[in-house]
Amino acid sequence: MFGFSKAGEGEGGWTSAVVVASIIIGLIALVLFALRQNVMREPMMNLRVFKYPMYIVGLVLVLACMMIILSSMIILPMFLQNGMGQTAFAAGLMLLPGSALNGSALNGILSPRMGRLFDKYGPRGLVISGLVIVAVALWFFSDISIVSSVAFLVTLHIGLMVGISMVWMPAQTNGLNQLPPELYPHGTAIMNTLQQVAGAIGTAVAISILTGGMQRYLHGSSAPTEQVELAKALTFGSQNVFTFAMIITLIGLTTAFFIRRVIVNHEMTHSSH
Repeated sequence: MFGFSKAGEGEGGWTSAVVVASIIIGLIALVLFALRQNVMREPMMNLRVFKYPMYIVGLVLVLACMMIILSSMIILPMFLQNGMGQTAFAAGLMLLPGSALNGSALNGILSPRMGRLFDKYGPRGLVISGLVIVAVALWFFSDISIVSSVAFLVTLHIGLMVGISMVWMPAQTNGLNQLPPELYPHGTAIMNTLQQVAGAIGTAVAISILTGGMQRYLHGSSAPTEQVELAKALTFGSQNVFTFAMIITLIGLTTAFFIRRVIVNHEMTHSSH
């Protein structure tokens, strides 16, 4: 995470010695951690959860959602304020409807409905439909400009969050349901931990892509210091970030075709609820 964060700061980029060394050391430490967990009598995180394919599919989808949310949500406010010239208050109001869908207010309304659809039809239809909605929203986001309308951006943001909500709960629930009861706490802990890692990596990569896109645009500009050109450079960089998020979505969509409903016993169903 430190290596990815340093790369996102733009000081030397991905070829910086600090970045390369940090990522290598982190990967080695992760391998050593995994090896130790496998030989411990009572591991802190029981990695046997990765023997269950639907858990892996659910984990990949949840991590994809986290990367999409954070990479998009760190760039969109920057674009609204520095690209379109909106005030922080106006940008906040524009993001409020979609953000509420991912918060406690409307999530209490949306999640139960997704839960009933999940119980009735299983995860496959919900997850695939949700990822298609997310991909379409990000495809439109990848072509936004400083003249895009407020209503258009608000609608795209709402669509993005609705699509994410259709993926997150079904994928997470279905993946955890395949685990035996004794592995449920470990599966939850691993999923929650890796969400934070994926979010940090997604944010760092998004900032790196944004910075690189802006530098490429300004390098070819005849007036790189003018405000209009800076706004266009930010727009170009933002478009690249949304394209990156769309690629992550397509990877998630490909993964979603492998998802199948997990049949659990009454005891496990009761404990998951």
